[in-house]
Amino acid sequence: MTILHLLRNVTRVHLESHFVQQLSQARALTGAEAVNALRPFYFAVHPDFFGQYPEEREVNENSLKRLNGYLESLQKPGRRSLKPMPLTFYVRDAADRGFRTVNFTLETTDIQSTVLVVLKSCSLSTDHIHPGDTQQQDKLATSVPFYRPIRWDKTYYAFTGYKDPEEELELAKKVEPKLGLWLIRNEAQATKKQKESLSLRSELKRLKKDLCHHLGLSDIRWQRSWALAHKCSQLHSLSRLSQQNPEAVKGLKGHTVIFTDQSGINAAGHVMLGTTDVHHQWAKMLEKLPNYSKLLVEVSKLEERISHLLGGMQVIYIEKLQPLLMLEEYYSMLSAFYKRLLTKRIPFHPRSLEGLQMTLENDSSSPRLDDLGHFNIPIIFDPSTLHWFVQTNAQEARQRIKRKEELEAEENALVLICTERLSLKRLYKESSISNTQMIPCCQRLIEEGFPLLQGMYLCVSHFYSVLQDGDMCIPWDWKK
Repeated sequence: MTILHLLRNVTRVHLESHFVQQLSQARALTGAEAVNALRPFYFAVHPDFFGQYPEEREVNENSLKRLNGYLESLQKPGRRSLKPMPLTFYVRDAADRGFRTVNFTLETTDIQSTVLVVLKSCSLSTDHIHPGDTQQQDKLATSVPFYRPIRWDKTYYAFTGYKDPEEELELAKKVEPKLGLWLIRNEAQATKKQKESLSLRSELKRLKKDLCHHLGLSDIRWQRSWALAHKCSQLHSLSRLSQQNPEAVKGLKGHTVIFTDQSGINAAGHVMLGTTDVHHQWAKMLEKLPNYSKLLVEVSKLEERISHLLGGMQVIYIEKLQPLLMLEEYYSMLSAFYKRLLTKRIPFHPRSLEGLQMTLENDSSSPRLDDLGHFNIPIIFDPSTLHWFVQTNAQEARQRIKRKEELEAEENALVLICTERLSLKRLYKESSISNTQMIPCCQRLIEEGFPLLQGMYLCVSHFYSVLQDGDMCIPWDWKK
């Protein structure tokens, strides 16, 4: 079976007529206009306003990344139809009296329709949206990316009367309590919630162990920090599916299952089960696992071939650092990049770049070297620029990789020491906390002691908070 047939079995391709494409382009906003049009929305869902609600903040953070990825995809020339994207946001009330949950699914084919769906779904005004000149739209649509967080000019707040997020954050930091005082105020609440969650913690551990054994899973993970009750409910759903439809789950053996916002297989080959999907949707996706397995083999072959052409540099996909990428999309990116490499024949010496790693970027930006020593290479590249950049930065990349390994080892050692010295049940961090933030945080915790942390589940974050199940979140740069 050819790869083309595999891809056809894995995903459906919706073809658009020339008339529909023209109609979509004619009513599309420019990238700059879309950013302006979405300002009220960004203000209402900005994660920085949800510091006291870590779970809601994480939902908005992830949903914004997916929305921005959807908008970016709409700007790319020659794109195909996008898959429907379900999104969930917690939207702040205008009077700052709380927030509400908004769920909607994007099935739009142009930027303006997408902006309208987002604003209308959140009950926000659309009167300010006016499409610009079509030719100017086409020019800007491929050059204006969508970034988050949005930093607006100060005159915007003066004109609209909205609060400036940066000023509010600075003010919050100034009045932020000292860690010792915050622990005194919140230890009793955290202890109470933690005791109430003991049975759920035990149930979650048992369910995960039983399912991994019964289905032969490598691991079970969650994309977000859902509450224990939510996680247990998801495991019960998977357990019921295995009992009601044992044939559907046979292919899960050896896989890692991740509960997330949508079902499918990600670029790392892990099985994603959408938490809003029902059993028959899970079963339908799991039936395609044999085709996905064949596609995974082809992905590995492409990664090896690319590595050979790039002097032994390894092609990787990093779940924690890169946007969510489905396996089909990743295969298409690798294939396009490999074909371009074959035609350009960049003169890298064989095995000269072994030990280095690169990630693919689905754009035409310039190559970059990130803080962890990974080369971020765009699919569309200039051969001479790529060759010069990699050769020039290869030694720096090796130094950063070595430094990263040293920092990870230091952090792991400090987490163990801190957990033991403070008698913590568990010490962990949010994914956005770096090694260079976690290390000094642990060192200071060890120095200060804090007896009130004994027996606690402690999460290093950016804000103070007590989670639903009793975990205590503290900012990495807490004050004495």
